[in-house]
Parts: sequence; C-alpha cells; structure tokens
Amino acid sequence: MEEGKTPYFREFLNPYYEAYPEGDYWEKFKPLKDKTALLIIDVQKHYQDMSIELKNAGNSYLYDRLNDVVIPNAKRLLTFFRDQQMVVTFAAIGNQRADGRDRSPTQARPGWNYTLLRIGTREQEVVDELKPREGEVVVYKTTDSAVNGTQYGHILRWMGIEHVVVAGVFTDQCVASTVRDLSDWGYTIFLAEDATSALNADIQVWETKIMNQIYCKVVSTEEVIQDLAAQ
Repeated sequence: MEEGKTPYFREFLNPYYEAYPEGDYWEKFKPLKDKTALLIIDVQKHYQDMSIELKNAGNSYLYDRLNDVVIPNAKRLLTFFRDQQMVVTFAAIGNQRADGRDRSPTQARPGWNYTLLRIGTREQEVVDELKPREGEVVVYKTTDSAVNGTQYGHILRWMGIEHVVVAGVFTDQCVASTVRDLSDWGYTIFLAEDATSALNADIQVWETKIMNQIYCKVVSTEEVIQDLAAQ
C-alpha cells in the first residue's frame, strides 16, 4: 500500500469500532500466501444482462460498477492468483432442474429474489472476463451463502486454506451471507471492496461497514495484492 494512504478497513470503519477500537489488530493482520484462496461470487452473465436492463430503466449504478470497477479488479486478483499458482475458486448460482424445483425458497420467490439459472445455460455462466479454468474449484448454489448450500467450507479445509479473499455480487446478499458463514467456520476473510457491488452506493457502503472488522477485513484490490506479493 502506498505510504500515507488510508487503509480501506479504516475508510469503511465499522460503527461499533468507533466506540471499541481494536488497536492495530487489523492493521497488522495480513493474508498468508500459502494459506489463501480467491473466491469470486456470482459474477455471472445473468447479472451483466440485469445491469443493462437497470441502466435502460434509469439506474446505471450496477452497470457502471460492474464494468468499471468490479470486473477489472476481480480480473486483477484472478491474474495475480493464477500467476502465483495460488488457489482460485468460484461460486455461482445454478440449479439442476429445468423447472427450478431444486432451488431454495429464497431464490424461488417472485420479484427481485426470483432466480432461475439452470447449470450450463448462457445466463448461468461466469462472465467471459473471469471465466474459470480447468482445475479451478467451481461450486454451484441455490442459496445465498456459498458455504450453506455447497461443500465449499469443507473443500477449503481439505486444501489447508485459512484465509479467503472475496470478490463478487451482491455485497449485501450472496457476498455477505458467504462472508458471515466463512467467518463462523473459522476462516479469515479479506473483502476486496473495490471488486464487489451492491445495487446502489448507499447499500454498498453500509453493508461493507457492517461486515468490516467483525466478519472480515475490508481491503482494496491493490492492498491485498501488495500484501501477498511481499511474501
């Protein structure tokens, strides 16, 4: 991180930690290269398409954030982890039945929650810029949490992973659910804030603050790459 620049976890200070500061705990806590995996959550073509629909309806936040911030930074993380031969993982919404009966009730509800993304369809695929490679772990879920709905937590444990760098969408939904579950499983999470997105800026800021210093350490893409590259 550049000298004199405020760390992201202090820019997104959790309100509880204004009253009960943690000292320099999070300042010193860094991911360990041989114990860290990257997790990219739900950056799928369905949400690319949705961002265009929202933009055409007058809300361009998700479209701009995905194209200008999330995908470029997630790609930076992906490239770094691949170059360093570190563990790369993906979680993606995907059901097996064409009628969607295998979905969780949450993802079957009408309105925003309704998600029918059959595994193998175009809409269900991870975006082309971040397409998984052979040998990279991909878990499919019909739940918000990648831990609750899959073997993901076990897979990390079997591989000896202790730290997870998280990117993806949506910050307040599948990302937040996964971060909380991973934290409860005993993993330390580094949330790459500039590789995540909510539906609007207010939700993005507040959900990031809520998770920070309790369930994860909020970092920038640059911070986490520098911390890992220094080892």
